[in-house]
Amino acid sequence: MQLDDLYRRVIMDHYKNPRNRGKFEDGAVTVDLNNPTCGDKISLQLKVEDGIVKDCKYTGDGCSISMSSASMMTEAVKGKTVEEAQDLALRFSSLMQGEDVQFDDYEDIEALSGVNKFPARIKCATLAWNALRKGINEEEIH
Repeated sequence: MQLDDLYRRVIMDHYKNPRNRGKFEDGAVTVDLNNPTCGDKISLQLKVEDGIVKDCKYTGDGCSISMSSASMMTEAVKGKTVEEAQDLALRFSSLMQGEDVQFDDYEDIEALSGVNKFPARIKCATLAWNALRKGINEEEIH
């Protein structure tokens, strides 16, 4: 099996079997973002306590790349400190710029590395990560 095929399978697995999809009833920072160029939408909710992302969920509509990226991101940041989550978001941004970035702690994210070959799709992949950064910034203000 070629690496591209494996990556496609990982992306489709997260799309068809999303992790952390849903909503909290209360007590969460909520960030709503959309990608007007393609119509992807996400509502990300973060529960941060004592500087740690205790839990996160998302809802939204969009392509397989944006929704898979949201699923992967929520898996990767749960239990991380706010600083670690911010670092993951920065590393993901570097990955989308074509840099060789390893995600040893959560290898599924690397399945999105090929997106950088399609500039129009980078916004799809980064939508959830941009919501994460905005949500963490809002959490720090409060």
